[in-house]
Parts: sequence; C-alpha cells; structure tokens
Amino acid sequence: MHTKTLTQLVDGLAKKEFSSTEITQHFINRIKSSKLNAFITVTEDLALEQARVADDRIANNDNGVLTGVPYAHKDIFCTKGVKTSAGSKMLDNFIAPYDSTVSHKLNTAGTVMLGKSNMDEFAMGSSNENSYYGSVKNPWNLNKIPGGSSGGSAASVAARLSPFATGTDTGGSIRQPSSLCGITGLKPTYGRVSRYGMIAYASSLDQAGPMTQTAEDAALVLNVMAGFDSKDSTSSDKNVEDYTAKLEDSIKGLKIGLPKEFFSEGLDDGVAENIMHAIKEFESMGASVKEISLPNSSYAIPTYYIVAPCECSSNLSRMDGVRYGYRCEDPKDLEDLYLRSRSEGFGKEVQRRIMIGAYALSAGYYDAYYLKAQKVRHLISDDFKRAFKDVDVVMGPVSPTTAFDLGSVKDPVSMYLADIYTLSANLAGLPGMSIPAGFSNNLPVGLQLIGNYWSESILLNIAHKFQQQTDWHNKAPKEY
Repeated sequence: MHTKTLTQLVDGLAKKEFSSTEITQHFINRIKSSKLNAFITVTEDLALEQARVADDRIANNDNGVLTGVPYAHKDIFCTKGVKTSAGSKMLDNFIAPYDSTVSHKLNTAGTVMLGKSNMDEFAMGSSNENSYYGSVKNPWNLNKIPGGSSGGSAASVAARLSPFATGTDTGGSIRQPSSLCGITGLKPTYGRVSRYGMIAYASSLDQAGPMTQTAEDAALVLNVMAGFDSKDSTSSDKNVEDYTAKLEDSIKGLKIGLPKEFFSEGLDDGVAENIMHAIKEFESMGASVKEISLPNSSYAIPTYYIVAPCECSSNLSRMDGVRYGYRCEDPKDLEDLYLRSRSEGFGKEVQRRIMIGAYALSAGYYDAYYLKAQKVRHLISDDFKRAFKDVDVVMGPVSPTTAFDLGSVKDPVSMYLADIYTLSANLAGLPGMSIPAGFSNNLPVGLQLIGNYWSESILLNIAHKFQQQTDWHNKAPKEY
C-alpha cells in the first residue's frame, strides 16, 4: 500500500479496496521500523481513532476527498492535546491547547495524523541537524542530511512512511528538503495558507505548504490547506480555486525564464546537467526558454539573514521561562530565570539568530541593517516583477549541491549558502516548487519552479505535465 501515491490511495478508499484503519496501521508499522528519526512524536492511538471515524464517514458517504488518508504533520503546527515542540528543548513539555488553522482544516477534511515530524529547531536550519531530538537521516543515504527545516516531513514521504506531509518554508524549508529527498514540495504565495497556530520564526516570510510524491497529490492537499483565515492578519481573502482543475492543460507556448545568476559559480556540475536535461524536456513539450537576469538575487542571503533574525528575536522573546515551555531549575532571581531558561532551552543556532536580530534592531543599528535590508528586499521583488512581464515561470536549481554528509558543514555561513536559490522567492512572497528532476552521484536533484503571485495552479500544471513525461517522482530508495 505504501507504494501508492496519495491520489491512488484516495481512489482505493473511494472504491473500498481497503479501509483507512488498514492503511493507517500499515504506515504506523513502517514508521516504527524506520531508522530515519523522521518523527518526534508518533500518535498511534489518535491516528487509529481518526481512521475509525474516517471509515464511518466513508461508509455513510459523509466524506471529503482526503478523508481517511494518513499524513505526517510538521511539529511546528499546534495540535490540540499533542506535544508541539518545534524541534526545541524549549517546548519539549508543551502540549498545545488548540489547533492551528492548518491542523483544523486537515481534521475537518477527515485526514489521519500519523505523528509530528522532526525539524530544525524553530525551523532554523538547512540540514535538520539543529533538532533537539537529533538529526533526521536522508533515506537515499543514511550518512547524508535530508535538508531542512522540514527534513522529517521530506524523509517520511520519500521513504514512503507517509503519503503526504505538511511543511513550512521561510527561506526554502519545503523546497530544499524536497529536492534533496526526491519528492514534490510546494511553497504557496505568502498569505495563501493561514499561519495561525504555526509557531512563528519570521512572520513576514513563513508559509505552510504540502510535501507529496507528485504534483497531482500536492494539488489535492493544497485544496484543503488554502484559504482565508480571519485569525491571521496576513491571510489573503482571495478566492481559493480548485488546484486540480488545470492540471491537464497544455503547456505548449509556455515561456520559461532561466536566471543567469542561478547558473554561475558554485553550482555543482551534476546538478546543473540534470536541470538542463529537465529544461530540454519542457522544450520538447512546446515551451520556449529565455535567459533572464535577477540582478539583486546575489543580495538574498545577507538580506534574509538580517530580516529573518530580526523577526525571530521578536517572536521568540515570548519564551522566557515564565508562561510556558522550559524553565530552569532553582533560579536565584528573575534575571537568572530569564537568562538560564533561554540559554538552556534554545540551541546554538537559535541563540545565534536571536542575538543577530536583537543587535540589528537595536538603537543606532536599525537604519543601517534592518531598514536597509527591507529596501533591498523590495529590489529583489522588483526583479521578479520585471521578469514576469516576459516569462510565465522562472526555473533553475533548488540547491547548489545534492545532499551533503551529516556533520560535514561546521561553518554557519557555509550552511546558509545552501538556500542561495530559494531565499528570493520568500523575500518576494512568491510561490515556488521543487520537483524531482534526476540524480547526481545516486542522490536526488530537484528542479525549482517560481511563479508569479497566486499562480499555484500554473506551477502545479507545469509540474504535472513534466511528471507525465518523466518518472523521477516515482523513484524510491531501495530499502523502502
């Protein structure tokens, strides 16, 4: 059963070829025998109860499209009555008292939560090595990183431990692990999916999205996740379309833009070769290719690593050892409580980003750093606006390399470079995808698609047509 795509499982449930309880137990058994460390919490009892309810709904014809389908939920989404840790010691004892909007929508749809997937602490990382619960391993090679921060979600889908998973993307954290694990990942337009109940890292950048085997599967999940939410002031009230409706549309005449900045020094030759083969596949389907320039994309990393830490320093200030979360033992006074609770509860990377953000926002430095970064962010957005006057979609690599060895990157700045091709879409608020496009050194390579605002249907259509012509998305590690 685990070899079936989400779409095939939906079809099988509708035809009553198997029950939700049967497939849920099947995936739970696979998770229990896995060595990937992809889950922080496995919610077996809850999942089997949700599956029983789903089977009743299906029997009474009271079901939706995704009713009865299991999934892995990134441990950044609040889930009522279940530990929600964000991969941090700070929240190791936090049982969420309410559901995030994404959790609520998935519950209402009748999906079955298998558990909470492992992640970089507070979504800060590109390798999933920053989790308090230990590193997630890449199912294609257990010595390699799966990408981050949604590494647990990506690994669970790639290893067929879950038909789909939720992820969040602040600087590439859906697309980059999807690329390194060989699955499909979609970051919607900022504001398309509610952030309510999603533990905040950088509020102007965070966006939730689906991680699946195929583009068709991603369309089904986005249909449930997307929509306006009055509880989220950044949520868009733009109507949600049926993202499956245009999947079969022809892409003949599609205009593809290739940013010259994405194919310069630093891009691995094997990755570049796979990307160009994928572009040729689109040309064979009637698309045309044009070189474009995103001249300010080279500033994406310094811009992001000022804006995001500034926002995280503000968002994480609420975790002080007083109201909830980790509290140090036997504090001498209030200052000691604050200092030790935060220094003991937060990991090194989180502390680093909080300190950078606090510094950049301080008196005398705000104008020099944060304000200037926001101006550059505007220039990066303008680059894309100009590009989309001439092309329909921007394509390129997701990551400059395939998955690297666990523990091999010691320098934080070198780690930040892993997101060099993904950050721009977050800074501009644009939708982006990663789809499997080949292998280099026996490791997956992802092709990145970046669209104009609210063009999720177009991206899903482009990705689906590519997947009809190729079979990279059907590849799975031998052991799984």
